[in-house]
Order: sequence, then C-alpha cells, then structure tokens
Amino acid sequence: MIRLTSWALLSAGAVWLAAPAAEACGCFAPPDPTVPIVQAGERILFAMKDGQVTAHIQIQYAGDAKDFGWLLPLPSVPVLELGSDEVFTSLTNSTQPKYRLTRKFEGNCGFGFGRFGPQAASAGGGEDSGAADPATRSPLVIQDSIGPYDYAVLKADSKADMFGWLTDNHYFIPTGTDQTVGNYVRPGAFFLALKLKSGKSSGDLQPVVVRYPSELPMIPIILTSVAAQPDMGIQVWMLGEGRAIPRNFHHAVVNDALIDWQTGGQNYNDVVIKAANAAPDKHAFVTEYAGPSSVMTNQLDRPGRFGDQQALAAQPDLASFGDYLTSNSFGGSSQLISILRRSVPMPAALATKGITPAQFYGSLRYYTTTYRDQNPADFDGWTVDYRPQQMASEIFTAVVEPVQRASRLVAEHNFLTRLYTTLSPEDMNKDPVFSFNAALAAVPFVHDATLTYRCMDVNAAQGDTTAVLQTEQGWVIRYPTGTNHDPSVDLSKLPAAVRYEVLPEEGSAQVTLDNHDAISKVVGASCGCNATPGLSGVLLLAVLGLRRKRAAQ
Repeated sequence: MIRLTSWALLSAGAVWLAAPAAEACGCFAPPDPTVPIVQAGERILFAMKDGQVTAHIQIQYAGDAKDFGWLLPLPSVPVLELGSDEVFTSLTNSTQPKYRLTRKFEGNCGFGFGRFGPQAASAGGGEDSGAADPATRSPLVIQDSIGPYDYAVLKADSKADMFGWLTDNHYFIPTGTDQTVGNYVRPGAFFLALKLKSGKSSGDLQPVVVRYPSELPMIPIILTSVAAQPDMGIQVWMLGEGRAIPRNFHHAVVNDALIDWQTGGQNYNDVVIKAANAAPDKHAFVTEYAGPSSVMTNQLDRPGRFGDQQALAAQPDLASFGDYLTSNSFGGSSQLISILRRSVPMPAALATKGITPAQFYGSLRYYTTTYRDQNPADFDGWTVDYRPQQMASEIFTAVVEPVQRASRLVAEHNFLTRLYTTLSPEDMNKDPVFSFNAALAAVPFVHDATLTYRCMDVNAAQGDTTAVLQTEQGWVIRYPTGTNHDPSVDLSKLPAAVRYEVLPEEGSAQVTLDNHDAISKVVGASCGCNATPGLSGVLLLAVLGLRRKRAAQ
C-alpha cells in the first residue's frame, strides 16, 4: 500500500506511516478510553501574522532514501527552518477530542455503584508544454541545505523547465506528479523541492518549517491526490487571533447520536467519513477544537526543560549523557534517536530480543551497564564513538531549538483551532483555503453524555438493564432491553452531520443543510434540544501550498 505524508509528495515506492510509532517518541499521553483512536494521513500547523504564513509540516516516510522526493507549491519565496515531531504530538495530546460517559443508576440496581449514587465513569493554472532549455531558462532561485535535506526553490513558470532542473540535479520526481503539477504552474509561483543528503536515511527525516508572505494558507490537495488513499485523514491546526474556518469547504457538525459513547467514541472516524462523504462535493471540515492557545502552555518548552548545552557536552561518559537527557525531559523523538545512533549504534542482538530503539536510547545507563553485565554476548564487537560535544551540538540544533521556536510561535497567538476531514483521491479536486472569523463561538474538545440505568430487577446484569442515553447535543436513545442489545431505533438511518454550513469571515454561520428534524424523527430530543456547534474528532494532509490570491468560494 502506498501512502504519502503531510504536505509531502513522496516516491511511489514509499511506505506511508500514518502516524509516528510510539517507539519514535516518548511523549505520547497514556491511553485514555475516552479518546477516539484516529490516524490522519496529513498533519500541519499554520500560523498567520502580519501577512506572513508559518507552516510546520510533518514529513513521514519509510523507504529507500534515493526514492524520497518532496514537492511543495508556494505563492512566494520561502524561508526554511527545521521543525519537530514533538510539536504535533503535543498539539494532538492537548486538543484531543474526548467522549466522556457518566453512568447513573435509578431504582434497585445490583451491579456497579448503583446503590451508592452516580458513577462517573479548486485550483486552476496553465502549464507550458515547451521543451526545457536549462542553459537559458533555469528556474533555480535558491539552492541550499538544512538539517538532513538538500533543497531548492524553483520558479513555477514552466513545468518542463522545473522538471528538467530536478532531473539534472538528481531530485526524485514522484510518479504521477506531471499529471497534477500543472494546477500550480503559473507566473509568480514557486516550488520547494527537498531530497535527503547523501548518506542520510529515512530515519533522519524531520518536520520542516516554511515561512513566506501570503494572504491565506492553503493545502495543495490536488497534488496530493497522486498517491492518496481512500478516506485519507487531513488534520490542520491554525494559530491566530480568532477561530479558524475552512474558507472554501463546507463545515460539518457531527451528529453525536451516532457516536459510540460506551467505547469513548472509538467509531468517531467512521462518523466523520460518513459526514464528509455526504457533504456537498464531499468537501467539509469539522472543528475539533477552537479556543485559547493556552492549552499548549508548558507543553513544549516548559521552564527548566533541556538544561544547558554545555552541561550536556560535559558529561563524562555515555551513561551520564543518557541520564542528563532523561532528567531534563528531552523525550524520545526520532530526531534525537537518529543523532544518538550515529555515535552509539544499538547492538543488533538487542533488536532480535524485541528491544526497541526508544527503549535502548531512553535507558542508556541500564543497557550499557547493568544489562550489558548480565548479557555480555549481546555486546560482542560493540563499539561506541562517544563524542559528547558534537552530539550535544547536534541535539540542541535539531531537537531543542525547533521545539523552542514552536513554543514561542504558540505564545504569540491567542487562539488555536483544530480542523479535521477525510478525502478520497477522486474528491481531491479543490485545494482547501483557511481564514478566520473571531465572531464564531469556541468549540470544546471534551464532550459529555449520560447513560441512566433504570433498575427493576436486582438480579439483572448491567448490560441487560433498561437504559437511556442522553448525548451532549440532547438526543435521547433508549435501550429497552439493555445496552448489550440494540436500541429501540435504527441508528443507521441517521445522517452523520446535524448540519452543514458555510463559515464566513464575518458574521454567523450560514446553514446550507439542516438535518435536525430528520434526526428528531428517529431519536428523541430532550427539552430545549438544539444541536451545539461543538463536535469532536482526531487526527493529517499532503503537499502544502499557499496562495497570495484568495481562492474563490
């Protein structure tokens, strides 16, 4: 199966990693049964300020380094910096939608805590077909390197000129790119191309930060369609001074009567897919969170974290070096592991025993002292090139500084919005553009429902006891023979969205399709029920690009 990463158009021979593996980062939150499990194909953080877009783009790829290619259409010449996977982990954990179910008990219940009270439980553009003439029509604007990448910024005046330059300079052009890149070829536009430096592997990849002048951020989803998967998740965070909106896509409010509240909403992504597929042109985002950016306070660069570079470089041995990393909360990002691995290779015998790189590099003292003393054969032939000053310098450049820059970026903006949708390749025919509307209400990421058991028989099992579910939006669903059995109505008949609407840059939402009455005919509604604008969700996108010119609605 071939998949591409957020904002990255990769090789057709690549293997897409839908989300970073737990072993690649030690900073994931513990499992929470009230958090739906969703993995997105694309993840990006946008920030808008004073006519400049800052885009943190996560690049995920597994495959041969020579087959790595990344193309990003842009409206202006960018400035490039290194990013951090931890930014996306922290954003995910801090804004993760949760579905909480409180169980209440009425009557004579013989189970749970029933006797003691409640239990909380479209882009256009021409392309030129003329032959490339590199000697007279070089599209090159910038050629440089950063971190593990060589990169070039190219004029997008001519597809032939651009592809000719990329081929001549050994940049991999993903299969199928020539069929979609024409949507972004126009005078005054640019492309950013990345490749891995010689000697680097896919394990050296890390997010990039792209800064450039632009009126609005946009995702070049048309280009992404080359290697997208059906119902690919696309997740966007937006920093600004108010709630962000999908400017040229519809907005959907998920129908929480379809959420499986008893499993913490583990079917959430299926509901979003159904809602997105029923939207006009199958183009709709849901808002998973919209509120103060303070939810990210102390999540990235909290006081005292990381210690001091010189102190790290002064550690006398490998075990002490590892202790310093642990005690100063460096985490276990893939970037950190890649740097350590170059000087401290993990013994092959440990991998055969199921020990992961995250475990080994996260507990260097244990594995290089106690474990080694107990299992000396595992370390036969093992050598270490301990260079603490070089490792400390690389770690602060590739790990610490990107996190600190991202932390400052979040602090500069008052409001954070998290948007999510799913798209299939055939529906990736319009590039979503994002803007803001400070007048719109906030959207929480925590959602609550109540399940009330009405006990008549003290000997009845909990799952066989009559129960009534009331959702956050006010829908009432009855289980006359218990939650182990079907409810009294066929929920499959319900639409997945309470409503579809257009969110303008000023004023109130403009409802284009209201399903409230249709839902009410199937399930009951509590007194005063009015579906709230809040919804929930989870996780990412492909190939980035933004345009100075606002996309037409």
